[in-house]
Amino acid sequence: MNPDIQNYHNIQEPNYKVICDKLAEIILKNLPDAEHKVWHAHPVWFIDGNPILGYDKLKYGLRLMFWSGVTFEETNLKPGSGKFKDASITYTSIDQLNFEDIERWLQKAKDIQWDYKNIVKRKGVLERLK
Repeated sequence: MNPDIQNYHNIQEPNYKVICDKLAEIILKNLPDAEHKVWHAHPVWFIDGNPILGYDKLKYGLRLMFWSGVTFEETNLKPGSGKFKDASITYTSIDQLNFEDIERWLQKAKDIQWDYKNIVKRKGVLERLK
């Protein structure tokens, strides 16, 4: 794992560190070739330079966010602001993680992508990849 991501985990409260560690384990197992690093202060995974998922500690829990998650059509993923295609789920304890759901979402994150890498060049217009 990227040492910066491990450092991110290490500064979390113990219950959130456990969630971070488990999420990273599942993500690394399912997306072994994806680049991963701390980006905008939290762990993010990329495919071909395009951000596909990340997680961050918020006041109300640990949010697992998929950049193209709205397109996954998954009821447990809640849409973001509506400006982009992001959707997320928030966890407050390790027992809330449903590994089958997460693995399915990771597969969809590989298969369903919107081009966030070039969003600035396209002046905020998203185009579907794959």
